Amino acid sequence: MAFDRRQLLQMAAPAALAAAAPLAACGRRPAEAPADHTIRIAAGTVELAPGVAVRTTTYNDQFPGPLLRLSAGRPVTVDVRNDTATPEQLHWHGQTVAVAVDGSAEEGTPFIPAKGVRRVTFTPGPTGHRFYHSHLLARGDLQAGQYSGQVGPVYIAPTSEPGRYDREVFLTLKEFGPTLSRGGDMAMDFLSPSEVDPALKASGEGAMKASLARGVPKGFEVGYQYFTINGRMLGHGEPIRVKAGERVLLHVLNGSATEIRSLALPGHSFQVVALDGNPVPTPAETPVLWIGTAERVSALVRMDHPGVWVLGDLADDDRGHGMGIVVEYAGAKGEPQWVKPPKAGWDYTVFGDAAIKAHAPDHVFDMTFAKDNAALNGFNRWTINGAAFSDMAMSPILRLEHGRRYRLRMRNASDDIHPVHLHRHSFELTRIAGKPTSGVVKDVVMLGGYQAIEVDFVADNPGRTLFHCHQQLHMDFGFMALFDYV
Repeated sequence: MAFDRRQLLQMAAPAALAAAAPLAACGRRPAEAPADHTIRIAAGTVELAPGVAVRTTTYNDQFPGPLLRLSAGRPVTVDVRNDTATPEQLHWHGQTVAVAVDGSAEEGTPFIPAKGVRRVTFTPGPTGHRFYHSHLLARGDLQAGQYSGQVGPVYIAPTSEPGRYDREVFLTLKEFGPTLSRGGDMAMDFLSPSEVDPALKASGEGAMKASLARGVPKGFEVGYQYFTINGRMLGHGEPIRVKAGERVLLHVLNGSATEIRSLALPGHSFQVVALDGNPVPTPAETPVLWIGTAERVSALVRMDHPGVWVLGDLADDDRGHGMGIVVEYAGAKGEPQWVKPPKAGWDYTVFGDAAIKAHAPDHVFDMTFAKDNAALNGFNRWTINGAAFSDMAMSPILRLEHGRRYRLRMRNASDDIHPVHLHRHSFELTRIAGKPTSGVVKDVVMLGGYQAIEVDFVADNPGRTLFHCHQQLHMDFGFMALFDYV
């Protein structure tokens, strides 16, 4: 039987774990001391609504996984127990941890062995809303990787919260019941600036037309049966109960494997105070939140419109199949109401500060992303600078120097929106579709179809560093790259 590199890595997981134990355990407590937290990976059942339950893999027999409240600068020890028959990875998304902890086999993180346990110790940071999730390639297995229920929020307490509020609410958005289909209808027109690059459009559309002319059908996409907030379909979970005059801080996580989500609350607006856990220079009001795969938005809502409302997705079909939650004012009665908000775009630059000039980078690295329609057994193949990621070669495409500032100039030669993510680092947005900006720091950013984005990061966390599209279907079929430095 032939094995690919990933299978060999999984088979070698116990040995890799033993070899890496001194690094992973650096500074950890004595072996007999209990961990601060235990995360158990196991198959389980999630009840989405009465009579609607799904079998999936979860953390601690629940969805979402338990909220982990950590303290910046205070080391934490976590035991990750894997009760499944498959080696696993748990990725600490958005944190500046070492390779041995991060949770990426491509970087070299040891697997959590099947029916085994791995203890990690790390110092949490940066502050704000982060999360943890499985980091495996699923390819055509719609029960694996991020298609499963392995998602849990993390909150690393800052010294002071952005904005004044009366209480906070954590919301994890997630779909279940994935199925394969040909083509899709993802919203594409909400990003602003909306200008596209004619050359990128000509390239992408030309490649697609040529493929279709050869009789090749459109590549596989993923659709879903059930849509949930905090694991419950609209109308079947506990409502968010509020009082008139309260200021509620919503921490929203898009835990989807593939979907971009939107949220609106009739009669209310959101004051965005943090993106991906990082306070924004200019908190700004918007009637709609748009949240790419793996993005987080923290937004204040002033409860000044009493009633019983649906906080839900703009897509009627998705909301109708569960993507919403009831907001209920004290003393209000009646059926939850939904009113479609006015059309609103999503512009990262409004949260920046035009008066701040981004620092000049030490090096600029150009990246062009393209799609080969249905090139891999019906699945689209994704390339970066003409090459799909190889988990046999694992070759870094960029060698970094410690302490230097790098600018990634990313060009999208496809009509898909890509939520691109850089592991173990945060980056500053510096240009979006030709519009300069600064001050907004993130770890995922949506790159629009046929558009370009520039982001800057400082190489201050040595080791192999994974860059990829956080859309599972794109990551699985080539949209990944490694950077490396010491």
